[in-house]
Amino acid sequence: MDRRLFLIGTGALALGPLLAACGAQEANGLKIRLLKNAIPPQLPGKFRQSLQGTPLANPQLDLIPEIQMRTLFSLLEIWQKNAATPNQSGQGFSLPFTRSRVPTRADLVTLGDYWLAAAIQKQFIQPLNPQHLTGWEKLPKRWQMLVTRDLQGNLDPQGQVWGAPYRWGSTLIAYRVDKFKEKGWAPPSDWADLWRPEFRGLISLLDQPREVIGLTLKKLGQSYNTRDLGAILQLKQELQNLHRQTLFYSSNHYLQPLLLGDTYVAVGWSTDILPIVQTDPKIAAIVPAAGTALWSEVWVRPVASSSAAFSQTAEALAEKWIGFCWQPEIAQTLSTLSDAVSPLLAEVDRATLPEDLQNRPSLLPDPEVLRRSDFLEPLPEETLKQYRQLWTEIRQMNG
Repeated sequence: MDRRLFLIGTGALALGPLLAACGAQEANGLKIRLLKNAIPPQLPGKFRQSLQGTPLANPQLDLIPEIQMRTLFSLLEIWQKNAATPNQSGQGFSLPFTRSRVPTRADLVTLGDYWLAAAIQKQFIQPLNPQHLTGWEKLPKRWQMLVTRDLQGNLDPQGQVWGAPYRWGSTLIAYRVDKFKEKGWAPPSDWADLWRPEFRGLISLLDQPREVIGLTLKKLGQSYNTRDLGAILQLKQELQNLHRQTLFYSSNHYLQPLLLGDTYVAVGWSTDILPIVQTDPKIAAIVPAAGTALWSEVWVRPVASSSAAFSQTAEALAEKWIGFCWQPEIAQTLSTLSDAVSPLLAEVDRATLPEDLQNRPSLLPDPEVLRRSDFLEPLPEETLKQYRQLWTEIRQMNG
Protein backbone atom coordinates (compact mmCIF):
# COMPACT_ATOMS: atom_id res chain seq x y z
CA MET A 1 0.00 0.00 0.00
CA ASP A 2 3.06 2.24 0.10
CA ARG A 3 2.50 3.19 -3.55
CA ARG A 4 3.77 6.67 -2.98
CA LEU A 5 5.91 8.25 -0.30
CA PHE A 6 4.96 11.88 0.11
CA LEU A 7 7.94 14.03 0.95
CA ILE A 8 7.53 17.30 2.80
CA GLY A 9 11.05 18.28 1.94
CA THR A 10 13.39 15.65 0.49
CA GLY A 11 15.07 13.19 2.84
CA ALA A 12 17.66 10.51 2.31
CA LEU A 13 16.47 7.00 1.47
CA ALA A 14 18.15 3.78 2.49
CA LEU A 15 19.97 2.23 -0.47
CA GLY A 16 21.26 -0.98 1.04
CA PRO A 17 18.33 -3.33 0.25
CA LEU A 18 18.52 -2.38 -3.43
CA LEU A 19 22.05 -3.46 -4.16
CA ALA A 20 22.20 -6.84 -5.83
CA ALA A 21 24.33 -8.36 -8.54
CA CYS A 22 22.89 -8.06 -12.03
CA GLY A 23 24.00 -9.21 -15.46
CA ALA A 24 25.38 -7.05 -18.21
CA GLN A 25 23.12 -4.65 -20.10
CA GLU A 26 21.62 -6.21 -23.22
CA ALA A 27 23.02 -4.39 -26.25
CA ASN A 28 19.88 -5.06 -28.32
CA GLY A 29 17.32 -4.94 -25.54
CA LEU A 30 15.19 -2.71 -23.37
CA LYS A 31 15.34 -2.88 -19.59
CA ILE A 32 12.44 -1.35 -17.66
CA ARG A 33 11.92 -0.97 -13.92
CA LEU A 34 8.31 -0.45 -12.94
CA LEU A 35 5.76 -0.99 -10.19
CA LYS A 36 4.36 -4.48 -9.77
CA ASN A 37 1.08 -5.00 -11.67
CA ALA A 38 1.38 -1.61 -13.39
CA ILE A 39 1.46 -3.15 -16.88
CA PRO A 40 -0.94 -5.94 -17.92
CA PRO A 41 1.01 -9.11 -18.86
CA GLN A 42 -0.38 -9.03 -22.40
CA LEU A 43 1.39 -5.79 -23.32
CA PRO A 44 5.03 -6.92 -23.65
CA GLY A 45 4.03 -9.50 -26.26
CA LYS A 46 1.95 -6.93 -28.14
CA PHE A 47 4.94 -4.57 -28.08
CA ARG A 48 7.19 -7.19 -29.66
CA GLN A 49 4.55 -7.83 -32.31
CA SER A 50 4.39 -4.12 -33.11
CA LEU A 51 8.11 -4.16 -33.93
CA GLN A 52 7.97 -7.02 -36.43
CA GLY A 53 9.28 -6.00 -39.83
CA THR A 54 11.31 -3.10 -38.38
CA PRO A 55 15.05 -2.82 -37.62
CA LEU A 56 14.12 -3.16 -33.92
CA ALA A 57 12.34 -6.51 -34.30
CA ASN A 58 12.78 -9.28 -31.68
CA PRO A 59 14.30 -7.18 -28.89
CA GLN A 60 15.28 -8.54 -25.50
CA LEU A 61 12.60 -7.03 -23.25
CA ASP A 62 13.27 -7.13 -19.51
CA LEU A 63 10.55 -5.73 -17.22
CA ILE A 64 11.61 -5.82 -13.58
CA PRO A 65 8.79 -5.10 -11.08
CA GLU A 66 9.23 -3.40 -7.72
CA ILE A 67 6.66 -3.19 -4.93
CA GLN A 68 7.39 0.36 -3.77
CA MET A 69 7.91 3.66 -5.57
CA ARG A 70 10.63 4.57 -3.07
CA THR A 71 12.68 1.62 -4.37
CA LEU A 72 12.53 2.99 -7.90
CA PHE A 73 13.53 6.45 -6.70
CA SER A 74 16.45 4.98 -4.77
CA LEU A 75 17.63 3.09 -7.84
CA LEU A 76 17.77 6.38 -9.72
CA GLU A 77 19.91 7.76 -6.91
CA ILE A 78 22.28 4.80 -7.09
CA TRP A 79 22.68 5.11 -10.84
CA GLN A 80 23.25 8.86 -10.61
CA LYS A 81 26.05 8.32 -8.08
CA ASN A 82 27.50 5.61 -10.28
CA ALA A 83 27.34 7.85 -13.36
CA ALA A 84 29.12 10.63 -11.47
CA THR A 85 31.96 8.45 -10.09
CA PRO A 86 32.34 5.26 -12.16
CA ASN A 87 35.24 2.96 -11.38
CA GLN A 88 38.06 2.38 -13.82
CA SER A 89 36.38 -0.59 -15.47
CA GLY A 90 33.23 1.45 -16.17
CA GLN A 91 31.16 -1.19 -14.44
CA GLY A 92 30.19 0.97 -11.50
CA PHE A 93 31.23 0.90 -7.86
CA SER A 94 30.27 -0.84 -4.65
CA LEU A 95 28.99 1.46 -1.95
CA PRO A 96 31.13 1.35 1.20
CA PHE A 97 28.50 -0.41 3.32
CA THR A 98 27.94 -3.34 0.94
CA ARG A 99 29.90 -5.83 -1.13
CA SER A 100 27.12 -6.18 -3.70
CA ARG A 101 27.31 -4.76 -7.17
CA VAL A 102 25.24 -1.83 -8.37
CA PRO A 103 22.06 -3.01 -10.14
CA THR A 104 22.28 -2.70 -13.89
CA ARG A 105 20.88 0.64 -14.99
CA ALA A 106 17.47 0.50 -16.63
CA ASP A 107 16.58 2.33 -19.83
CA LEU A 108 13.20 3.42 -18.48
CA VAL A 109 11.87 3.67 -14.92
CA THR A 110 8.41 4.34 -13.53
CA LEU A 111 8.22 7.38 -11.27
CA GLY A 112 5.26 9.10 -9.65
CA ASP A 113 4.69 12.72 -10.65
CA TYR A 114 5.11 13.77 -7.02
CA TRP A 115 8.72 12.52 -7.17
CA LEU A 116 9.63 14.39 -10.34
CA ALA A 117 10.74 17.62 -8.69
CA ALA A 118 13.28 15.86 -6.45
CA ALA A 119 14.53 13.65 -9.30
CA ILE A 120 15.10 16.71 -11.50
CA GLN A 121 16.75 18.79 -8.78
CA LYS A 122 19.13 15.97 -7.89
CA GLN A 123 19.88 15.25 -11.58
CA PHE A 124 18.74 11.63 -11.29
CA ILE A 125 16.96 11.76 -14.66
CA GLN A 126 17.43 13.33 -18.06
CA PRO A 127 14.87 15.17 -20.19
CA LEU A 128 13.00 13.52 -23.06
CA ASN A 129 12.57 14.87 -26.57
CA PRO A 130 8.81 14.97 -27.22
CA GLN A 131 9.43 15.25 -30.96
CA HIS A 132 10.74 11.68 -30.83
CA LEU A 133 7.70 10.37 -28.92
CA THR A 134 4.87 9.24 -31.17
CA GLY A 135 1.58 10.25 -29.57
CA TRP A 136 2.86 13.15 -27.46
CA GLU A 137 0.63 15.55 -29.38
CA LYS A 138 -2.43 13.43 -28.47
CA LEU A 139 -1.70 13.53 -24.77
CA PRO A 140 -4.13 15.86 -22.96
CA LYS A 141 -2.58 19.26 -22.33
CA ARG A 142 -2.93 18.82 -18.59
CA TRP A 143 -0.62 15.80 -18.62
CA GLN A 144 1.85 17.53 -20.94
CA MET A 145 2.03 20.46 -18.51
CA LEU A 146 2.50 18.10 -15.56
CA VAL A 147 5.87 16.88 -16.87
CA THR A 148 7.11 20.13 -18.46
CA ARG A 149 9.35 21.66 -15.82
CA ASP A 150 12.36 23.86 -15.15
CA LEU A 151 15.65 22.62 -13.72
CA GLN A 152 14.30 22.96 -10.17
CA GLY A 153 11.37 20.67 -10.97
CA ASN A 154 8.74 23.43 -10.96
CA LEU A 155 5.98 23.50 -13.56
CA ASP A 156 7.13 25.67 -16.43
CA PRO A 157 5.46 25.84 -19.88
CA GLN A 158 8.86 26.88 -21.31
CA GLY A 159 10.71 24.04 -19.58
CA GLN A 160 11.83 20.63 -20.76
CA VAL A 161 9.82 17.41 -20.78
CA TRP A 162 11.01 15.14 -17.96
CA GLY A 163 8.60 12.23 -18.11
CA ALA A 164 6.03 10.42 -20.23
CA PRO A 165 2.72 9.92 -18.37
CA TYR A 166 1.18 6.53 -19.03
CA ARG A 167 -1.37 5.94 -16.25
CA TRP A 168 -3.06 7.87 -13.48
CA GLY A 169 -5.40 7.51 -10.54
CA SER A 170 -6.96 9.47 -7.70
CA THR A 171 -7.73 9.66 -4.01
CA LEU A 172 -11.05 7.97 -3.17
CA ILE A 173 -13.46 7.56 -0.29
CA ALA A 174 -14.09 3.87 0.44
CA TYR A 175 -16.88 2.73 2.72
CA ARG A 176 -18.57 -0.37 4.15
CA VAL A 177 -21.77 -0.94 2.17
CA ASP A 178 -23.08 -3.49 4.66
CA LYS A 179 -22.59 -1.23 7.69
CA PHE A 180 -24.25 1.70 5.95
CA LYS A 181 -27.27 -0.45 5.10
CA GLU A 182 -27.50 -1.70 8.69
CA LYS A 183 -27.49 1.88 9.97
CA GLY A 184 -29.77 3.23 7.25
CA TRP A 185 -27.14 5.80 6.27
CA ALA A 186 -26.88 7.45 2.86
CA PRO A 187 -23.56 6.61 1.20
CA PRO A 188 -20.90 9.35 1.04
CA SER A 189 -20.70 11.45 -2.11
CA ASP A 190 -18.29 14.25 -1.23
CA TRP A 191 -15.57 15.32 1.20
CA ALA A 192 -18.10 17.15 3.38
CA ASP A 193 -19.57 13.78 4.35
CA LEU A 194 -16.47 13.01 6.41
CA TRP A 195 -17.72 15.59 8.93
CA ARG A 196 -21.13 13.88 9.39
CA PRO A 197 -21.73 13.36 13.15
CA GLU A 198 -22.55 9.67 12.75
CA PHE A 199 -19.06 9.01 11.35
CA ARG A 200 -17.27 10.12 14.51
CA GLY A 201 -14.55 7.61 15.42
CA LEU A 202 -15.26 5.56 12.28
CA ILE A 203 -12.82 7.06 9.74
CA SER A 204 -9.36 5.99 8.56
CA LEU A 205 -7.22 8.70 6.93
CA LEU A 206 -3.91 8.75 5.10
CA ASP A 207 -1.01 9.93 7.22
CA GLN A 208 -0.17 12.59 4.63
CA PRO A 209 -0.40 16.36 5.22
CA ARG A 210 -0.93 17.27 1.55
CA GLU A 211 -3.75 14.74 1.26
CA VAL A 212 -5.68 15.51 4.46
CA ILE A 213 -5.16 19.27 4.46
CA GLY A 214 -5.86 19.18 0.72
CA LEU A 215 -9.21 17.38 1.02
CA THR A 216 -10.22 19.89 3.70
CA LEU A 217 -9.28 22.71 1.36
CA LYS A 218 -11.44 21.07 -1.32
CA LYS A 219 -14.37 20.96 1.10
CA LEU A 220 -13.91 24.71 1.49
CA GLY A 221 -13.83 25.27 -2.27
CA GLN A 222 -10.05 25.71 -2.46
CA SER A 223 -7.24 23.95 -4.30
CA TYR A 224 -4.96 21.20 -2.98
CA ASN A 225 -2.14 23.53 -4.05
CA THR A 226 -3.20 26.51 -1.91
CA ARG A 227 -0.04 28.44 -1.02
CA ASP A 228 -1.18 30.63 1.86
CA LEU A 229 -2.98 28.45 4.39
CA GLY A 230 -3.32 31.38 6.78
CA ALA A 231 -5.67 33.07 4.32
CA ILE A 232 -8.21 30.23 4.67
CA LEU A 233 -9.78 31.28 7.96
CA GLN A 234 -11.92 28.17 8.51
CA LEU A 235 -9.18 25.67 7.67
CA LYS A 236 -7.76 24.99 11.13
CA GLN A 237 -11.17 24.57 12.75
CA GLU A 238 -12.32 22.24 9.99
CA LEU A 239 -9.18 20.13 10.40
CA GLN A 240 -9.68 19.98 14.16
CA ASN A 241 -13.23 18.74 13.62
CA LEU A 242 -12.06 16.14 11.10
CA HIS A 243 -9.37 14.96 13.51
CA ARG A 244 -12.08 14.30 16.10
CA GLN A 245 -13.87 12.17 13.52
CA THR A 246 -10.79 10.06 12.81
CA LEU A 247 -9.89 6.79 14.51
CA PHE A 248 -6.77 5.88 12.57
CA TYR A 249 -4.06 7.49 10.42
CA SER A 250 -1.80 5.41 8.19
CA SER A 251 -0.44 5.50 4.66
CA ASN A 252 0.21 1.75 4.58
CA HIS A 253 -2.54 0.11 6.64
CA TYR A 254 -5.50 2.45 6.37
CA LEU A 255 -7.69 -0.23 4.75
CA GLN A 256 -7.25 -2.89 7.45
CA PRO A 257 -9.59 -1.18 9.96
CA LEU A 258 -12.18 -0.81 7.21
CA LEU A 259 -12.00 -4.50 6.31
CA LEU A 260 -12.21 -5.49 9.97
CA GLY A 261 -15.19 -3.21 10.60
CA ASP A 262 -13.36 -0.98 13.08
CA THR A 263 -13.93 1.93 10.71
CA TYR A 264 -16.72 2.35 8.21
CA VAL A 265 -15.03 4.96 5.97
CA ALA A 266 -11.47 5.25 4.64
CA VAL A 267 -9.67 7.76 2.44
CA GLY A 268 -6.99 6.28 0.22
CA TRP A 269 -5.45 5.78 -3.19
CA SER A 270 -7.34 4.19 -6.04
CA THR A 271 -4.69 1.56 -6.77
CA ASP A 272 -5.09 0.28 -3.21
CA ILE A 273 -8.87 0.51 -3.01
CA LEU A 274 -10.11 -0.62 -6.44
CA PRO A 275 -8.72 -4.18 -6.29
CA ILE A 276 -10.64 -4.68 -3.04
CA VAL A 277 -13.82 -3.17 -4.47
CA GLN A 278 -13.57 -5.65 -7.36
CA THR A 279 -13.45 -8.67 -5.05
CA ASP A 280 -15.29 -7.66 -1.86
CA PRO A 281 -18.98 -6.68 -2.23
CA LYS A 282 -18.94 -5.14 1.25
CA ILE A 283 -16.63 -2.34 0.04
CA ALA A 284 -17.59 0.46 -2.35
CA ALA A 285 -15.73 3.61 -3.36
CA ILE A 286 -16.54 7.04 -4.77
CA VAL A 287 -14.66 10.01 -6.21
CA PRO A 288 -15.73 13.08 -4.21
CA ALA A 289 -17.89 15.43 -6.27
CA ALA A 290 -15.90 18.52 -5.25
CA GLY A 291 -12.80 17.07 -6.90
CA THR A 292 -9.92 15.10 -5.50
CA ALA A 293 -6.15 14.63 -5.61
CA LEU A 294 -4.77 13.11 -8.80
CA TRP A 295 -1.49 11.29 -9.33
CA SER A 296 0.22 10.08 -12.48
CA GLU A 297 2.94 7.53 -13.10
CA VAL A 298 5.42 8.49 -15.79
CA TRP A 299 8.29 6.87 -17.65
CA VAL A 300 11.61 8.61 -16.96
CA ARG A 301 15.14 8.14 -18.32
CA PRO A 302 17.93 7.70 -15.74
CA VAL A 303 21.09 9.71 -16.24
CA ALA A 304 24.00 7.95 -17.91
CA SER A 305 27.74 8.50 -17.51
CA SER A 306 29.76 9.44 -20.59
CA SER A 307 31.53 6.07 -20.38
CA ALA A 308 28.27 4.11 -20.21
CA ALA A 309 25.85 5.96 -22.44
CA PHE A 310 22.64 4.35 -23.54
CA SER A 311 22.96 2.44 -26.80
CA GLN A 312 21.14 3.83 -29.81
CA THR A 313 19.05 0.67 -29.91
CA ALA A 314 17.99 1.01 -26.27
CA GLU A 315 17.14 4.67 -26.79
CA ALA A 316 15.07 3.88 -29.88
CA LEU A 317 13.29 1.03 -28.07
CA ALA A 318 12.54 3.28 -25.10
CA GLU A 319 10.93 5.85 -27.38
CA LYS A 320 8.97 3.11 -29.16
CA TRP A 321 7.75 1.72 -25.82
CA ILE A 322 6.47 5.13 -24.72
CA GLY A 323 4.69 5.63 -28.03
CA PHE A 324 3.28 2.10 -27.77
CA CYS A 325 1.73 2.93 -24.37
CA TRP A 326 0.01 5.92 -26.00
CA GLN A 327 -1.61 3.96 -28.81
CA PRO A 328 -5.43 4.14 -28.41
CA GLU A 329 -5.90 0.36 -28.36
CA ILE A 330 -3.11 -0.14 -25.83
CA ALA A 331 -4.40 2.74 -23.69
CA GLN A 332 -7.77 0.98 -23.44
CA THR A 333 -6.15 -2.37 -22.66
CA LEU A 334 -4.01 -0.85 -19.93
CA SER A 335 -7.04 0.89 -18.43
CA THR A 336 -9.33 -2.14 -18.61
CA LEU A 337 -6.88 -4.68 -17.21
CA SER A 338 -5.26 -2.64 -14.44
CA ASP A 339 -6.35 -0.39 -11.58
CA ALA A 340 -5.32 2.87 -13.21
CA VAL A 341 -6.22 4.72 -16.41
CA SER A 342 -4.29 5.93 -19.43
CA PRO A 343 -4.24 9.74 -19.73
CA LEU A 344 -5.46 9.31 -23.30
CA LEU A 345 -8.89 8.37 -21.91
CA ALA A 346 -9.23 11.30 -19.53
CA GLU A 347 -11.03 13.59 -21.96
CA VAL A 348 -12.72 11.18 -24.36
CA ASP A 349 -16.50 10.73 -24.59
CA ARG A 350 -17.24 8.04 -22.02
CA ALA A 351 -19.93 6.58 -24.31
CA THR A 352 -17.25 5.56 -26.84
CA LEU A 353 -15.39 3.42 -24.28
CA PRO A 354 -15.91 -0.26 -23.43
CA GLU A 355 -18.61 -0.91 -20.84
CA ASP A 356 -15.96 -2.10 -18.37
CA LEU A 357 -14.68 1.49 -18.26
CA GLN A 358 -18.03 3.26 -18.58
CA ASN A 359 -19.32 1.46 -15.49
CA ARG A 360 -16.38 2.24 -13.21
CA PRO A 361 -16.61 5.94 -12.24
CA SER A 362 -14.27 5.37 -9.30
CA LEU A 363 -11.61 4.36 -11.85
CA LEU A 364 -12.48 6.88 -14.57
CA PRO A 365 -14.34 9.81 -12.98
CA ASP A 366 -16.78 12.10 -14.71
CA PRO A 367 -14.96 14.79 -16.78
CA GLU A 368 -16.49 17.59 -14.69
CA VAL A 369 -15.16 16.03 -11.47
CA LEU A 370 -11.76 15.66 -13.12
CA ARG A 371 -11.73 19.35 -13.99
CA ARG A 372 -12.29 20.13 -10.32
CA SER A 373 -9.43 17.84 -9.24
CA ASP A 374 -5.77 18.69 -8.73
CA PHE A 375 -2.38 17.12 -9.22
CA LEU A 376 -0.23 17.85 -6.17
CA GLU A 377 2.16 20.46 -7.54
CA PRO A 378 5.57 21.33 -6.06
CA LEU A 379 5.19 24.04 -3.45
CA PRO A 380 7.71 26.60 -2.15
CA GLU A 381 9.52 25.68 1.04
CA GLU A 382 7.79 28.43 2.99
CA THR A 383 4.43 26.94 2.02
CA LEU A 384 5.55 23.43 2.95
CA LYS A 385 6.49 24.76 6.39
CA GLN A 386 2.90 25.94 6.81
CA TYR A 387 1.62 22.47 5.95
CA ARG A 388 4.06 20.78 8.34
CA GLN A 389 3.28 23.16 11.20
CA LEU A 390 -0.48 22.88 10.78
CA TRP A 391 -0.29 19.09 10.47
CA THR A 392 1.76 18.84 13.67
CA GLU A 393 -0.70 21.03 15.57
CA ILE A 394 -3.69 18.98 14.45
CA ARG A 395 -2.09 15.59 15.13
CA GLN A 396 -1.03 16.62 18.63
CA MET A 397 -4.53 17.79 19.51
CA ASN A 398 -6.50 15.80 22.07
CA GLY A 399 -9.82 14.33 20.83
